Amino acid sequence: MFGVVFPNRSFPLDSSTFTQIDTTHWLLDMNHFVGESYDSIREICIFLLNSFTLPPDKALALYIQSPGTPFLYCGAITLTRPSAVLSLPWPDPSTGDAAQLQLTAPDAPPLSAKIGVSVEDLAALTSLDVTADRKIERLALKVGENLFNFMQSFCGVDGSKLVVPMDILDRWFKKFQERAKRDPEYLKGFAL
Repeated sequence: MFGVVFPNRSFPLDSSTFTQIDTTHWLLDMNHFVGESYDSIREICIFLLNSFTLPPDKALALYIQSPGTPFLYCGAITLTRPSAVLSLPWPDPSTGDAAQLQLTAPDAPPLSAKIGVSVEDLAALTSLDVTADRKIERLALKVGENLFNFMQSFCGVDGSKLVVPMDILDRWFKKFQERAKRDPEYLKGFAL
């Protein structure tokens, strides 16, 4: 049905490596795969196998779960996007339920991190790659912050309004472009 690869960490693993919960849900226990160092796995490539046909209105959604935390949606693949490399932003288990579980049952074996895969309605998913959307949002915020700081150095105050020269956007954009041409590392500083 599907397969996964942990870039630079594994060979391709098919869905039989996962425990099938029912006809639309699979779980991979990270303890069996990497032990307690699950958070060192930062990316996963998930792909549809050639013989599997996913209905056009469905997607294979990928979730991660740190010990004692709820599942976190990371992204999905579809027939039109049959593979994807997704970031794995593991939730911090030292907050919330995980910390409470450790306090109430210190001798209990630690819960394990899991990766879940689920067949879901494509229309119900907010995004196919959550982390990429967050990166774009952070990039836009950093560029906006750069523009604001530039404008602030040229503005005056008129009551509760900022007054800036009419050509401020042109001046900022020219400066931005010139700096990017001179220093290729400059733009990399905006991407996280």
